[in-house]
Amino acid sequence: MKALIQRVSRASVSVNGDTVGSIGRGLVVLLGVAQGDAKEDADYLAHKVANQRVFADDVSHFALSALEVSADIMVVSQFTLLADTRKGRRPSFTEAAPPDLAEELYEFFVERVRQTGLKVATGRFQEHMLVEIHNDGPVTIMLESKTSKRPG
Repeated sequence: MKALIQRVSRASVSVNGDTVGSIGRGLVVLLGVAQGDAKEDADYLAHKVANQRVFADDVSHFALSALEVSADIMVVSQFTLLADTRKGRRPSFTEAAPPDLAEELYEFFVERVRQTGLKVATGRFQEHMLVEIHNDGPVTIMLESKTSKRPG
């Protein structure tokens, strides 16, 4: 599972011209679910997102977490994070989880973030979305859940 997080001053997501989610200062999380991912992956990344120190205090640009600043969170499903571009000119998405598993783990991830008490907005799973992101910094960080990629 991959979560591309962006620190934002504000963001919104719309489907068919209707705004379905919006946030103020916080994080946009583009979430990609891979084959073989499980609830443990979603739980791990939800904890990382809420606790990643990407907000500034008076001393450092990366001192405070979303929890510490009561940031808003917007989660958008993004299977294209699993693109394999090593061969040819067209990305392959064979690493992405099938839609039923991806939606289940996406919803589980969203619920785990909501349990932190932070305000959470979402896009709509498997819909064409327009995402407006006002990246603050810019700060963009990739988080991954696989045990083999986690530091010791």
